[in-house]
Amino acid sequence: MADSSENRPQDQAAAISPPGFGEALRFWIRLGWISFGGPAGQIAIMHRELVEQRRWMSEKGFLHALNFCMLLPGPEAQQLATYLGWRLHGAKGGIAAGVLFVLPSALILFLLSWLFMAGGKAPWLAGIFHGLMPAVIAIVISAILRIGSKALKTTPLRVLALLAFLAVFGLGVSFVWIVLAAALTGFIGGRYFPAQFPGGGGHGGADGGDAVVHAPAPPGGGWKRALGVTGLCLSLWWAPVLAALVLGGPDGVHFQQGCFFSKAALVTFGGAYAVLPYVSQMAVGHYHWLDQGQMMAGLALAETTPGPLIMVLQFVGFVGGWRNPGGLDPLLSATLGSMITTWVTFLPCFLFVFLGAPHVESLGRRPALSSALTAITAAVVGVMLNLAIWFAGHALFPTGGGIDPFVALAAPVAWLAMGRFRVGVVPVLACCAAAGLILRVLGIS
Repeated sequence: MADSSENRPQDQAAAISPPGFGEALRFWIRLGWISFGGPAGQIAIMHRELVEQRRWMSEKGFLHALNFCMLLPGPEAQQLATYLGWRLHGAKGGIAAGVLFVLPSALILFLLSWLFMAGGKAPWLAGIFHGLMPAVIAIVISAILRIGSKALKTTPLRVLALLAFLAVFGLGVSFVWIVLAAALTGFIGGRYFPAQFPGGGGHGGADGGDAVVHAPAPPGGGWKRALGVTGLCLSLWWAPVLAALVLGGPDGVHFQQGCFFSKAALVTFGGAYAVLPYVSQMAVGHYHWLDQGQMMAGLALAETTPGPLIMVLQFVGFVGGWRNPGGLDPLLSATLGSMITTWVTFLPCFLFVFLGAPHVESLGRRPALSSALTAITAAVVGVMLNLAIWFAGHALFPTGGGIDPFVALAAPVAWLAMGRFRVGVVPVLACCAAAGLILRVLGIS
């Protein structure tokens, strides 16, 4: 009787039919609108919905997929959704899941970006964005502490984080070189000092016996398939960039955005916070597409929308196009800037996922890759510290004035609210924005 009772859930699970594409499509649409909370919250939502409730994926399969996406550049939550959609319904499932994961946030952020630029001179709107500054500082500091507590487990990793900080803060080394150096260090360290450069775990867990859906075997990862996927994705990736070159020339803002954000898409290991210092350094200091205050406002706006935080790059593209319209209407130029930025940011994700998906099950036998990712994550902590100092410096000491007392007081309060009292990011942003608006209306700020 005991054996029969134990086997009953598995028998019932095995009897459930796989989801149709329409049923899965409805779920991906819903997921795109509720995926708040950053990558941790988004991954938790997918695990609860797909593994625990719907049982479309086994625990082991989900963890394999998550570890695979952690090894890729780009937003891991969006790539996880893309892979899971691909695993259930092939290429059309992966495209649907990946696109719908970012589409709601892209639409919302486009409207917020237009409101920010079109109404930027309104005192009430300026007050709201002034109020968001301390919240952004608190969010970045909280992210550093959260990621650092998990990533810096050994002395070599802590030293690596310190060196990364010194490289970017004191020497101005590009984030690209920091990522490459960290990856090489982790790869070598994982082979000869595995205890000091541990690879990511998570390949254990359930063996998949309680999964309700037994997806068909994935296609083989042969050279013919790889060349076909690569050729198609590269053609789609670079077609709008080349069109921008033809229409606007090599000095046109849209061609420059297409090239720059294509490069950024290849080095976004560790999430949006990892690439933000690089984007800030180049977009603000080199290309002058936006200023520091606008960069902080974009991060705050991206935090309020569902979907991946890397959507902040769409805001950068929008503002850059608005401020550098050439012969176009500013709104049209901004729209093209946001579109090409979003396109080259997310299309590479589909290339990476579709190329690597057939090999997911073999990743557990390649710990050196996980060690390289561990080292990259450690270096990211140091780069993020530079970002926090950069943000805090410009917010606390605005140009032409002394210290900003509102930012100095509100930033630690916001940090305590999130870290000590577990208040969510969106409520903290809303409260800070309201405080900034009230102070501006009263003429205090």
